[in-house]
Amino acid sequence: QVQLDQSGGGLVHPGGSLRLSCVASGSGLNTRDYNLMAWYRQAPGKERELVAESSKFDTTKYSDSARGRFTISRDHVKNAVYLQMNNLEPEDTAVYYCRLDIPGNTYWGQGTQVTVSE
Repeated sequence: QVQLDQSGGGLVHPGGSLRLSCVASGSGLNTRDYNLMAWYRQAPGKERELVAESSKFDTTKYSDSARGRFTISRDHVKNAVYLQMNNLEPEDTAVYYCRLDIPGNTYWGQGTQVTVSE
């Protein structure tokens, strides 16, 4: 069984920065077998949306709102994915989830709240 443990998040003022972490654990995991690691978010009353993703080849993709402000990165040794968020805006307030795709399965982290407010 694969488990994703998230950390980071919290309350920050507009223009501030936060870093989210997500570490995958489970028997037989090999990060190079991952198809995808990604970050999603869900704001109140809205659908869950992609923020950023990193493929098994370390190619990245960002949503329009994240591009230029957020950076996704992976540590293949630690089986981890990170999201560095800079210049945060109130519109970034949401619960953020990490996602792991391996052949045949998709796993989600427990979610972490990010609140951007004065």
